[in-house]
Amino acid sequence: MTSTSISSGPGTAVINRPNVVQVGVIVWLGSEVMFFAGLFAVYFTLRSTSPGLWVEQSAHLNVPYALVNTLVLVSSSFTCQWGVFAAERLQRHRTGTLLQFWKWGVVEWFYLTFALGAVFVTGQIYEYATLVSEHVGFSTDSYGSAFYLTTGFHAMHVTGGLIAFLLLIGRIFAVKTFTHKEATTAIVVSYYWHFVDVVWIGLFLVIYVLR
Repeated sequence: MTSTSISSGPGTAVINRPNVVQVGVIVWLGSEVMFFAGLFAVYFTLRSTSPGLWVEQSAHLNVPYALVNTLVLVSSSFTCQWGVFAAERLQRHRTGTLLQFWKWGVVEWFYLTFALGAVFVTGQIYEYATLVSEHVGFSTDSYGSAFYLTTGFHAMHVTGGLIAFLLLIGRIFAVKTFTHKEATTAIVVSYYWHFVDVVWIGLFLVIYVLR
């Protein structure tokens, strides 16, 4: 986390204060943790009341498909972090060819992160359509309600992250010079993206693995 140095004059001590934006985002993500904890609690409560229904309906889940989709989202966390490394170097664009990914800048890494996130959301929409065709809908039973409630809210959060990436990329193109201010914005967006990735890993384990 970056910090702000404050000095009242020559010879005085320098006070390092954490960046306000980063601290604010971390506090907000703490509230999001509580929100998803509530969703997990709802899921486990409904599951405990209808264990037979859970066994029957979870058989419709395509676990290998969900695993591939999960790996897509997890890989986006790595591309996002490499974008952060480029931001810390204040490198806006690539310095080599498109195939020389080790020379990519923030824009290239975040474009790839956006693409991977979009693939994940599209994959979830396809899964929803498949389950609905197999008569597993939101209002079908408590399993359907719990499944779509937990995964649906997560999909909304991923979509919000995709919008944040587009806004950030647009801002990078808009400014004349890539400064520490833009780098800080890239870092806080990465905090959010890593958060939704970790939440999905938890959802995947609970919904698809511990059936």
